[in-house]
Amino acid sequence: MWRNIVKQFSSRTPQKILLTSNNRTYSFLGFGQDSVFKDKRILRSFVPVSCSNSGFLEMGFQNLGEFLPEDEFLRRPLLCAMKSQVSNNDFCRKSYASVAESVEVSSTDAEEDVSVVGEVQELLTELKKEENKQFTFRRRNQRLLTSGIDRRKYPALKKRQVKIETQAWEQAAKEYRELLFDMCEQKLAPNLPYVKSLILGWFEPLRDKIAQEQELCIQGKAKAAYSKYFHLLPADMMAVITMHKLMGLLMTGGEHGSARVVQAALTIGDAIEQEVRIHKFLEKTEKHKAKKDRKMEDGEHASLEQKKLHKKVTSLMKKQKLRAVNQIVRSQDDSKPWGQDAKAKVGSRLIEFLLQTAYIQSPADQLAVDPPDIRPAFIHSTRTVAKETKSASRRYGVIQCDELVFKGLERTARHMVIPYMPMLVPPVKWTGYDRGGHLYLPSYVMRTHGARQQREAVKRASRNQLRPVFEALDTLGSIKWRINKRVLSVVDRIWAGGGRLADLVDRDDAPLPEEPDTKDEAICTKWRWKVKSVKKENRERHSQRCDIELKLAVAHRMKDEEGFFYPHNVDFRGRAYPMHPHLNHLGSDICRGVLEFAAGRPLGESGLHWLKIHLANLFAGGVDKLSLDGRIAFTESHLDDIFDSADKPLEGKRWWLNAEDPFQCLAVCINLSEAVRSSSPETVISHIPVHQDGSCNGLQHYAALGRDKLGAAAVNLVAGEKPADVYSGIAARVLDIMNRDAQRDPAEFPDAVRARVLVNQVDRKLVKQTVMTSVYGVTYIGARDQIKRRLKERGAIADDSELFGAASYAAKVTLTALGEMFEAARSIMTWLGECAKIIASENEPVRWTTPLGLPVVQPYRKIGRHFIKTSLQILTLQRETEKVMAKRQRTAFPPNFIHSLDGSHMMMTAVACRRAGLNFAGVHDSYWTHACDVDKLNMILREKFVELYETPILEKLLESFQVSYPTLSFPPLPECGDFDLRDVIESPYFFN
Repeated sequence: MWRNIVKQFSSRTPQKILLTSNNRTYSFLGFGQDSVFKDKRILRSFVPVSCSNSGFLEMGFQNLGEFLPEDEFLRRPLLCAMKSQVSNNDFCRKSYASVAESVEVSSTDAEEDVSVVGEVQELLTELKKEENKQFTFRRRNQRLLTSGIDRRKYPALKKRQVKIETQAWEQAAKEYRELLFDMCEQKLAPNLPYVKSLILGWFEPLRDKIAQEQELCIQGKAKAAYSKYFHLLPADMMAVITMHKLMGLLMTGGEHGSARVVQAALTIGDAIEQEVRIHKFLEKTEKHKAKKDRKMEDGEHASLEQKKLHKKVTSLMKKQKLRAVNQIVRSQDDSKPWGQDAKAKVGSRLIEFLLQTAYIQSPADQLAVDPPDIRPAFIHSTRTVAKETKSASRRYGVIQCDELVFKGLERTARHMVIPYMPMLVPPVKWTGYDRGGHLYLPSYVMRTHGARQQREAVKRASRNQLRPVFEALDTLGSIKWRINKRVLSVVDRIWAGGGRLADLVDRDDAPLPEEPDTKDEAICTKWRWKVKSVKKENRERHSQRCDIELKLAVAHRMKDEEGFFYPHNVDFRGRAYPMHPHLNHLGSDICRGVLEFAAGRPLGESGLHWLKIHLANLFAGGVDKLSLDGRIAFTESHLDDIFDSADKPLEGKRWWLNAEDPFQCLAVCINLSEAVRSSSPETVISHIPVHQDGSCNGLQHYAALGRDKLGAAAVNLVAGEKPADVYSGIAARVLDIMNRDAQRDPAEFPDAVRARVLVNQVDRKLVKQTVMTSVYGVTYIGARDQIKRRLKERGAIADDSELFGAASYAAKVTLTALGEMFEAARSIMTWLGECAKIIASENEPVRWTTPLGLPVVQPYRKIGRHFIKTSLQILTLQRETEKVMAKRQRTAFPPNFIHSLDGSHMMMTAVACRRAGLNFAGVHDSYWTHACDVDKLNMILREKFVELYETPILEKLLESFQVSYPTLSFPPLPECGDFDLRDVIESPYFFN
C-alpha cells in the first residue's frame, strides 16, 4: 500500500513552491480509496533550505499539521518558509517523521495497521534513495530552476513577489499610519496628491469605526449575520481595502463618479475575504513569525498546539476511534467560502461606515467669516432604469462621490493598490483548477464568472486530460517582458502636455455649451440635447483618462525591473488571457508600444526583412494589403521619416503619428533605425515582438472545417501573389448583385431604385463590419444597423426613411453575397445552431470538449433574483436558475465553438514554439515572436493548423452529442468539400 501511495503522489508536483519543472517529488498529500479520510488531505508544506555551497534552494518537508477537506486542499497554495542556511548534509534531516505521521493517519485497514512499522521503514529507505537522485538531478540542472532568471537573483525576486502579493494592503495601511504620525508630530500635512490626502483624512475615523464594530463582534454584542466575518482582519487593513476598492470602482465604472451599491459591496466583501485567507494562511505557515526574529531548528516548525493535535490524532487512530478523528478534522476546517450573502453584508457595512466618516471641504474660495463648507464625500442614493412600461422599470442603489473627489480620481491611479500586478518571477505552473499562477493570490485556470456547471466540469477533468492546456498556459506565462523606456517617455510627454496625440484622449473636458438667452422651445431643446451629448462625451473621456492612468501606473512601477511575467488563464471557451488587467499585450496600442520581450535576439537577415514588414503592417492604411515585397519597399522608401521619428519623435516631422498603431510604430522606428545605421544590421539586438495575424480568422476555421475551396481562397488558405482581401471580395459580389438589380423595372422590383442609389456607395468599408461579425452569427437586423451607420457617416442619404430602406436592402444583399462565397461556413453555422436548439429544448446547456481536452459548458442560464437585507439597503443579487436560455444557447454556440478551435490552434502553436526554442506570445489570432524567428513561427503555426483540422472535429462533436443525449435525434453533418489542407503550408498570406 505504501509503495502505491509513493508512486501515486510522487508524480504530483505541488507547483506552488517548486523552482523547477521536475515532476517527481515527495508530497504525500492524500489517503487511500478505502480510507475514511478519502475526502480529506493533510496539509504538509515543503520548506526551502538554502544550500550553502550551491546558492540555490532545495526542498524539505514541513509539517503544518492542518487537516483540510479535499476541495479546500486543492484550492490552497502550498507555501514555503525561508529558513537559515544549513549544510547539504542537513537537508531534510527531520522531515521523515512528519511523512510517517501523514502515512500512518491515512491508514484505516486493521490488518495493514499491524504491519505499518515495517512498511514505513521500507518507505523511508525508498525516500532516501529518491532524495539522492533528486539532489543530483537538481545540481545538474541549476540553470533550469528559475526559468531564465539569474539563479542568484531569484531568491530576492521571489521574496519581493511574495511581499507584493501578500502585503499590498498591509503596506498601504502602514503608510497611512506613518503619515498620520508625521502629521501629529510635525503639525503639518505632508505634500501628498489630492485624493491621497483625502484618503488619509478618511483613514483614521473609518479605522476607528471599524475597530468599534469589531469589538462588539468579539464580545458577542453584535448579532448581525456578518459578525463572525467582521473581525478577521485588522481594522486598518479593512479601512484601506474599503477606500481603495470603492475609489477603483468609481474610476473604472461608466457611471460618472458613481458605482452600484451591490457591485461595490460584493467587490469590497470579496477583497476582504481574499485578504483574510492570505492573512490566516500566512499566520499558519509562520511567515509573520520571521518578523519577531524567532529562529527555529530545521524541521521543527509545528507549534505546540499543532504538535498536541498530531499526538492526539495519532493516539486516536491507534485506538481505532475514527469518529473522534473525524470530529477533529471537521473542527479544523475554517476555510469554507463566505458566499455572496456574507460578502454583500460585510461590504455594505463597510460602505455605510465610510459614508458616515468621509467628509470633504471645498477649496478656500470663500470669505474668512463664512463657516467652512464641509460636506459628505459620498452620497447613497437611488436611480431608476427606465423600461418600456412603468411597471417594468427598476430602481437600484448607487454610491456617488462628490464632484471634488470625482475630479481628482483620474490623478490618483498611480497611488492605488493593484494586487494582481505582473509577476517578478515565473508564474507557478498549473496543475489544477485553482493550483497555479500567482504564489499566494487566488488564481483559477478558467474565468467562469460564477457559472457553476462550467467550474465543476473543469474540476472533474483529470490532470492528464488538461495537461495540454496547462502546458500552453505555462508557456505563455513563462515569457519575460520589460518596459520600452524610450516609448514610455514619449507617452509621458504627450500625456503631460494634455494628451490629444497618438489616440490619447484629451485630458480636459469638453466645454458645455452656453445656455441660450431665449424662450424659444426649439432652440432650448436643441441646447439641452447638446448639453446631454457633451456630458456623455466627458464621461467617456473620464473613463479613458482613468484607464490610461492605470496603464501608466503599472508601466512606471515595472519600468526599472529587469523583466516580469504574466500568468495566463482561459475563458470558458479556451481562449487564453493574461490575468493582470491593465497593462498587457492584449491591450491597446499604448500597452503594446511600451511592452517588449525582455530577452533580445540578433535580427539576422530574415529578421531585418520582417521588421520592415512589421512596420508597414503597423502603419496600415492599405499598406498592410500589399505583397510582402511591397511592404518592404514601402518601409525602405520612408527611411528618412523613420530616422526622424526615432531621433525626434515630438520635435521632428512626427511621421509615426500617421500610423494606425502609432506607439508600436514608434518602437519599431527606433529599433529599425539602430539596425539600418549599423555597420552590421544583422547583429543588432531586437526586443520587438513581430506579429503574424490571421486573415479573417473565424472564416479561415470554417473553411478548414468544411474543406471549402472557394472560402479557403477568399481567406488566404491557398497561396497567392498578394493577400486576398475578403472584404473587397464581398464588396465586389455586392456591387455585382446591385448592378443587376439596378437594371430591373422598379414597378416589378421596388429595390431597383435603392440599388441605383447605392451602387456608388459600395466599398470594402461598407461591408467590412458585417463580414467580420458574420462569424458571430450576425442577424439581418444587426447587419442592417451596421450598414445604416456607415451610410449615415457619409451623409449619402438625407431622408431617414430612405436611409432605413437602403440599409435594409444593402444588408440583404450583403448576407446573400456572404452565403454565396462562404456556403460551407453557412451550412456549418446552421448545423451547429440546430444541434444547440435540440439540446436546449431538453433544458440542457451545450457541452463539448476542445481538441486540447478542455471541457466547455455554455453558461447561458436564466437569472433569478435573490434579495438580502443589509445595513445599507436591500440588495438584489443575481443567481443562476436551472432554466437555460434556449435562444442564447443556440445563437452563441457557433461563434463559441469556433473560438474554442482558434484557442486550441494558438495553444498548440505556443507549445511547439517553446519546444523549438522560440519566444511566443499570442493574442487570439495574432501570434508574436522575435523578428529573427518569424520564418520558424510561420512554419509551425501552419503545421499545427493542418494537424488540428486533420482530426475529424465535427464528427467527434456529433458523436459526443449522441452519447450524451441518446434519446435525441441530431441532423446529419453538412457535406464536406475537397479542399486540400496541405495547401495551407505553402500559403504565405495565411498568417502574415
